[in-house]
Amino acid sequence: MSSWLGGIGSGLGQSLGQVGGSLSSFTGQISNFTKDMLLEGMEEANFSHISVLLIDSCLLTPCFLQYDRLRKLHAELEEKLEASEIQNKQQSAEYRTLLQQKDVEISHLKARQSGLQEEVQKLQQSAQSASVGPALLPVTTASSTTTSSSASTFLSRHSGSHQGFHGDEVDLSDVLWSQQEINRLSTEVMRLEAEVAHWRRMSQASTAAGAGNGDQGEILKLQRTIKELRDEMSREVDEHQHELAALQDAQRQKMANVSRRHREELAEYEERIEELEEQIQSGGPASPSSDASKQPELQKSIRSLQEAAEQREKQLAELTASLEEARRKQASLQLEKDDAQEENAGLLQNYTRLQASVAELQTRVQEQEGKALQKAQLEQEIQMLRSNLTGAEKEIERLKSLSEEEVEHADILELNTIIGTLRQEKEVLEQQKVLLNLSNNEAGAAESLEGLKVELEKREKVLRAAEEERDNLMSELEELDRQNQEATQHMISVKEQLSGQLKEADAELKRMTAELSTTKDQKKSLEQELENQKEKMSQSAFTLNDLHMSKQQLEQTVKELKDKLGNAQEQSRDARREVGELKKILQEKEEQLSATKAKLSLGQDKVTEAQGAKEEHAAKEKELSDLRRELDQMKSAQEKVMSEGYELKMENRRLKEDSEQTLGKAEELAKQLKESQAALNRTVREKDTRIEALKLEKSQLEGELTQAERTLAEQVKQYQQTIEELTRARSMDASALQTEHERTIRLNQDKDLEISQLKRDMEQLASDHRDTNEMLSITVAGQKQLTDLLQEKDAFMETVKQNAADLQAEMENSISVVTKEAETLKQALEEKDKQLGGMKEENSHLKEEIDRLRDQQSRPQPLAEPRTLDIITELETEITQLKSSRNGLDEEVQALRRTLEEQQASLLLSQQTLQAQQSELEQAHARHQQTTLNYDRLIHARDEEITHLQQTVDQLSESRGRANSPPVQGDVILQEDKTQSLNQENGNEKHDLSKVEIEKLVKGIKEKETEISQLNEKNLSLTRQLDQLVVSRDEVGKLSQVILQKDLEIQALHARVSMGGGHNQDIMFLQQQLQAYAVEREQVLAVLNEKTRENSQLRSDYHRLMDIMAGKEAALLKLQQENQRLSNMSDPSGSQEMFKETIQNLSRIIREKDIEIDALTQKCQTLVTVLQSSGGESGAGSGGVSSNQFEELLAERDTLKQQVKKMEEWKQQVITTVKNMQHESAQLQEELIKLQSQVSADSDCSSKLSVDYTRLIQSYEQKERRLGSLSLELAQVQQTITQLSSTKDVLLGKLDSVAQTPEVAQSSAASLTAEAPTQQTASPVDGDKLREELERLQAQLAERENTIRTLQENNHRLSNSASASEIEQRSQAEEARQVRERLDALQRSVREKDLLIKTKGDQLIQVSESLRNRENDNEVLKQAVTNLKERALILEMDVKKLKEENELVAARSREKESEFRALQETNMQVSLLLREKEFELSAMSEKAATVERMLKDKEQGKSGELNQLLNELKSMQEKAVLFQQERDQVMMALKQKQMETTAVQTELQHMRDKEQRLNLELERLRNHLLEIEDSYTREALAAEDRETELRRRVALLDERLATSSSAVENASQQASMQVESLQEQLISVVKQRDDALVQLRTSQEQVNQYAVSLSNLQMVLEQFQQEEKAMYSAELEKHKKEKEEWRRKALKLEDQASALQLNLDEANAALDSASRLTDQLDLKEEQLEELKKQVDVRQEMLEEAQRKLMNLLNSTEGKIDKVLMRNLFLGYFHTPKTKRADVLRLMGSVLGLSREDVDKMLEEDSRHGVTGWMSGWLGGRGAQSVPNTPQRPTSGQGLNSSFSEMFVKFLEMESTPTLPAPKLPVHDIKPLSAPPSRRTRAAAAGKRAGESNPFLAPRSAAVPLMTGSSSGGPGGHLLMKPISDALPTFTPVPVSAEASGGAVLKDLLKQ
Repeated sequence: MSSWLGGIGSGLGQSLGQVGGSLSSFTGQISNFTKDMLLEGMEEANFSHISVLLIDSCLLTPCFLQYDRLRKLHAELEEKLEASEIQNKQQSAEYRTLLQQKDVEISHLKARQSGLQEEVQKLQQSAQSASVGPALLPVTTASSTTTSSSASTFLSRHSGSHQGFHGDEVDLSDVLWSQQEINRLSTEVMRLEAEVAHWRRMSQASTAAGAGNGDQGEILKLQRTIKELRDEMSREVDEHQHELAALQDAQRQKMANVSRRHREELAEYEERIEELEEQIQSGGPASPSSDASKQPELQKSIRSLQEAAEQREKQLAELTASLEEARRKQASLQLEKDDAQEENAGLLQNYTRLQASVAELQTRVQEQEGKALQKAQLEQEIQMLRSNLTGAEKEIERLKSLSEEEVEHADILELNTIIGTLRQEKEVLEQQKVLLNLSNNEAGAAESLEGLKVELEKREKVLRAAEEERDNLMSELEELDRQNQEATQHMISVKEQLSGQLKEADAELKRMTAELSTTKDQKKSLEQELENQKEKMSQSAFTLNDLHMSKQQLEQTVKELKDKLGNAQEQSRDARREVGELKKILQEKEEQLSATKAKLSLGQDKVTEAQGAKEEHAAKEKELSDLRRELDQMKSAQEKVMSEGYELKMENRRLKEDSEQTLGKAEELAKQLKESQAALNRTVREKDTRIEALKLEKSQLEGELTQAERTLAEQVKQYQQTIEELTRARSMDASALQTEHERTIRLNQDKDLEISQLKRDMEQLASDHRDTNEMLSITVAGQKQLTDLLQEKDAFMETVKQNAADLQAEMENSISVVTKEAETLKQALEEKDKQLGGMKEENSHLKEEIDRLRDQQSRPQPLAEPRTLDIITELETEITQLKSSRNGLDEEVQALRRTLEEQQASLLLSQQTLQAQQSELEQAHARHQQTTLNYDRLIHARDEEITHLQQTVDQLSESRGRANSPPVQGDVILQEDKTQSLNQENGNEKHDLSKVEIEKLVKGIKEKETEISQLNEKNLSLTRQLDQLVVSRDEVGKLSQVILQKDLEIQALHARVSMGGGHNQDIMFLQQQLQAYAVEREQVLAVLNEKTRENSQLRSDYHRLMDIMAGKEAALLKLQQENQRLSNMSDPSGSQEMFKETIQNLSRIIREKDIEIDALTQKCQTLVTVLQSSGGESGAGSGGVSSNQFEELLAERDTLKQQVKKMEEWKQQVITTVKNMQHESAQLQEELIKLQSQVSADSDCSSKLSVDYTRLIQSYEQKERRLGSLSLELAQVQQTITQLSSTKDVLLGKLDSVAQTPEVAQSSAASLTAEAPTQQTASPVDGDKLREELERLQAQLAERENTIRTLQENNHRLSNSASASEIEQRSQAEEARQVRERLDALQRSVREKDLLIKTKGDQLIQVSESLRNRENDNEVLKQAVTNLKERALILEMDVKKLKEENELVAARSREKESEFRALQETNMQVSLLLREKEFELSAMSEKAATVERMLKDKEQGKSGELNQLLNELKSMQEKAVLFQQERDQVMMALKQKQMETTAVQTELQHMRDKEQRLNLELERLRNHLLEIEDSYTREALAAEDRETELRRRVALLDERLATSSSAVENASQQASMQVESLQEQLISVVKQRDDALVQLRTSQEQVNQYAVSLSNLQMVLEQFQQEEKAMYSAELEKHKKEKEEWRRKALKLEDQASALQLNLDEANAALDSASRLTDQLDLKEEQLEELKKQVDVRQEMLEEAQRKLMNLLNSTEGKIDKVLMRNLFLGYFHTPKTKRADVLRLMGSVLGLSREDVDKMLEEDSRHGVTGWMSGWLGGRGAQSVPNTPQRPTSGQGLNSSFSEMFVKFLEMESTPTLPAPKLPVHDIKPLSAPPSRRTRAAAAGKRAGESNPFLAPRSAAVPLMTGSSSGGPGGHLLMKPISDALPTFTPVPVSAEASGGAVLKDLLKQ
């Protein structure tokens, strides 16, 4: 037994090792899975990187849409890949379970092998002991002792073996429990490893997505959670499947979160890109130089970012290398995964290319066909082609770039390759169909053959267990039938799909043949488009050259402006120097002033010298005052500048703080940059592309600007020509004017024709533009952004122009400012320059010290010294002065602009009529250029995309190893073949994805089979050894038969497993069903609990029977409770519980056998002791011995009777239990029948539901057909409309041939009619989109009505023009008036044309809005179609999920079957053990018989009681044998009943599960059907409503069509009538022309008669025309002169700016006078007028005073005033002697003496004595001379002046008018450098008089009257003349300076 236990232990160890190996392989698989998921994440990142590169390659932003579409496709492919991986995992899990089963079988076989070896050893030992023991018994005591010892050893061994057998039952339960524990732990380990791999994958995916910004804390948290899960592993055994499901949900959520995060990051990056674009646009208009300076900085930052990104990529590469080193074992799987994903990426790219190519094919087919039905068919074809065709995009892309022949060839090749791919797909589908048929038939045949073989073998070899096997086979056959039915149904569906695909392929072939014919037609249009594109390319090249020229001109202007700035700065420096020189001059002047003051003090004796000194002094003082004023102004300006400098310094500090803050922010941003460098790389690349696009747009805009300038120049020339023509027309006579008018009408008509031609071109271009829009529907959103950018660029260009103009104005202003501010700066600039030099040096020293301090210590920056502040303030004063001067010049420029605008207003009035006509041409040209530029842009973008895609294609081809590639077409074909092969591989890839894993598992299974075969061989050898043994031949034969049966079962299972490879789909289906059954497990557990209660009741009955083993029942009950708990937790089915009960029953039977063996051994021992005692004593004490033996035998008989009773009771109990089992099986069968009926009812319901579903689908298809018929009707309506429009065009052509004047309106109408069909053909029409077509028809009807109205208006105009022409031909006399009326009519026609153009523009806007609405409706319908497709996909996914659940259920059922077989094997082992015990019992019974024989031989002569007892014992033994046989039979029957009950229970459970599943399916289908019915009813109602609406609209349209057709017919009739009337009028006009010719001849004769009158009239006309001509020429000359003057002025200003150093004085004078006089002319004029009025008043007063004086002179001619004479007489003596001559002269003038007489008298008197006559006159009294000391003019001037001077001054004051003189604003007028002499003289005299006269000091400082010769004219009054020379001087009267003149007069009178 120990060896047997050792064998079991070794088997368990091996099985555990193999489980560990399988677990290690499972962990390897999990690690592979994590690595695959990591690679998926990496490839997601790679894919995003590839998408970013694609965005970089596309210069337009609309590629984002394509990127979103690709991302969706990528997500779908990833979902498919995950589904395939799940399938692989499920298959690998199945194979692993099979491997585990094989491991278990191997362990069991090894255990059996070890047990058989032990049995062989035991049998050999027993045979040896049996042969040795009886032979040596009677010999000697020694031999008896040996035999007894051997027997005792044997018995002891057997007792030991029995004890071991008692423990063996515990060992078996422990083995089962340990096996369950192993399974549980393996599942737990699998779950935990899956969790670990999941979390590791999640962390790595998050690190890969977030560019390595994962947190360590999250990893630690995950590790803690893993540890906690491992700790709770023992507790959470029951919930591990729920946890797996929850973890899968969490994984899905995490993947969704990761994808959502990825999308959010993409959205954030897009937002950041938009913000950066806005920043670029906002920061762009600053200045081109700043942009140019920013570009290198941006490039440097981009390079640094790229270097950082490369470093990060290196780090990533190192990390990936380390990961690869750590995971080299999974390299092969990685490579396969990479290949698969590369193929997926290639398929994605091919798919995107195919989509683009399909879109272009769609547009071309739409262009060619033009019918709605064909368009709908084409869209369906395109939708089918999108799923099948790949690789056609390159050829279609090359159609643009290749030449015309290559285009044609590429089209043919493309169609050929498409047809070839379709044929290959058809062949592949047929092959797959054949293969599937063959595989299905072979699989079914093989399964049926295997089943039949298994049945035959079991019937031949195992006849006893035929019923059980038949039941099992029946159940298996039912399952196989179900599987076969499912497979046949699947095959039928596959055949239907394949047939549908074949039909679709045939339809596609037909469609492609139709497309071949259309593409040939497309070729010609493509050639024309290529020619147009070449012409446009040449035009764009010319525009590029013009742009380069304009750029160079702009750069030259910038350089010239910079040079002008430098010149201005140099001029400011020269001005500073001149200020210094003026300072020196000032100092010299001040020195001269001091010298003149000294001369004044010295030279008061000489009056003339004093007067000159006074004049110089006054001039100097005036200059001083001016300089002081200027200094005050300078100080005020300096203070202002100081304040501004302080403010600037504060701003500088604030900017420094801001800069520090921005530095901190920059550091943070640098950190953020390091974290998000990968994203920034993408944004930088996108920026580069966008900058390049902006540059291109800038160049295009510059080209547009140059074109606009050219057009402006041409318009100016045209305006000049028209002006000249007008002047010529005025100079012409009436006939010439008429011819000129006719010429202008022709020109107008030609222009109208040009406008119509341009409109046609516009329509053509619009159609081309629509085509390109449809070709580039993906890039529509991007084009909107580009238009916004273009508008912003227009604004930017306008701002740049304004900035350039502002710069020029600022330059001129700065030049004028420098010239203005030179004088004001002259006094202070030199000192400031010196201070500046010193301060700059000090500033440099301070800067060095500050730098040193910064280097030494990180202290805050010390405050600057005040001197630096002064320097800054000085510099800022210069800035402010320059700004003020610039403002002044701005005002001047504005004034000049006003004058220019006023002068140009008259010119604009004459040009408005021409502008109105040519504005149409400009608009047409602008539209034309815009459309051509947009088209060129689009072509350029597409060419770049083509080149980029070709590069990518070349790279791909090189990477795939096609070095020796043929030319382009061959390469295309090869690539298409490659794509076809890829498609085929992709088709087969789903079946071959898990081939490697399957092959590995198959190899493992083969190895297990080899091990099993080896063990079978060993078992066979052991059975041969057992056969050789004579003793145990029969038993060993039985055992070998049982072993062979089991081996055959195992082989059958192996065959079934090997054949199970074909059932992969069924296995998957069952696995999916298992997931659904996990939900139903709880219900099953409830049922199991009820069954376990019943079993516990039965067990209690069994325990009552087993009263003998009361001591061991407690341990057994504990074990049973544990088994119950484990079975309740782990095993969902109740079959294991039943098997446990049977095993327990068998163990009880074995214990009973042990008891019997113990009793027999005791009996044998007693017999042996009796024999020994009889042999030893030799019959001495025979009586005592026999009595003891009899007592023992009686006791044994009693015990045997009791055992027999117990056996009978147990037999009855077993019979009752069997009956109960039969009753239960009958009930279960009834339940089975009920469930089958329910299942059939459910199947009927499901069939009804499917019928309803098909009926709904048919109704839906019928409605779709109705919609198609409606679309056909609409197409017919459109055809009728086009026919009507063509008839209308014909009518319009007739009208054009009749009259030419209203041609514009007709051409516009024709253009509208042409627009409508082009819009019809251009707009994409879907068959389902009737609403859009109805709206379009309504718009077209409105357009037709408008055109009819315009035709009516044209007819009215034609009649009016005909009447006007008749009137013109009638009235020849009034030709001049007619000319004017014609001119007015022309203006009116121009206005009408403007109105027409406006209406047409409104119509165009309406049409564009309708087009946009239709496009929106298209998008809505496309979304609805995609939603329906998604619904269909969801339904398909539900079907797939249900199939997977069914497969999972099947897999579980197989697992349960495997467990059932394992339990059967354990049951067989227990039965083998039972047979061993029976064998031992038989051996013991034989030994007892031999002992009895020996006793009989010895005790023949003894009493007959012993014989009786022996007979009874024999009979009891026979009864025991019979009971044993009955027990065996009952056991067999019980086993059969148990098998039947378990089978019935499994069937019942299966049926219940099926019922629940079908109920769930039924509910789901009901809900689905209800939803579908609701949706279909809604759709049907909506469709009915639509049908009613559409029919109503169609009826309305028919009515309108009828009305419109009738209106058109009426209009055509009217037009024909009008044509006829016009023809008649033409005939009449021709007649009138002939009459007019006749009249002309007569009039020519009359001309000869009226020659004189005509010549007179001609003279008058010529005079009138000459006057007008002179007026026009004068106006033109004026304008030309003004222009020339302005040009000259500009040239002069530029010359003055360049030559400021040479002629500063002249420029100063001119600019000062200009600046002052322009500001103060009005004030001065007003003042002059006031002064003139005052002069008139004064003149009148003077005249009155002269009259009065003359009267007084006449009246007082001989009279003398005594008072006057007395005063004069007294004044003579009061005056000093030197002045008395003046007094005498005054007296002489009063007396009327002439001046010469008085002088003579004075000369004579001076000879005789100065006062001789006076002394004699006064009685000889001597005159005392008054001393006259010279006084200083400042101190005693007022006191020492004589009375005569005061009197003279008084008279002067009284003679001057009292009104104060008008003050000129001196502070406003700045002093000129060279003022006029008259003004300065007057000012100096006024100054002098004001200072020297104390009488006038208190008064207002008026201009004095005595101003020399200039003030008093010859016509003035006598008192106005100077009196100081004639009058004598009087003695001075001391008067205070404050006293007025009136007070002085009063004092004089008192004296």
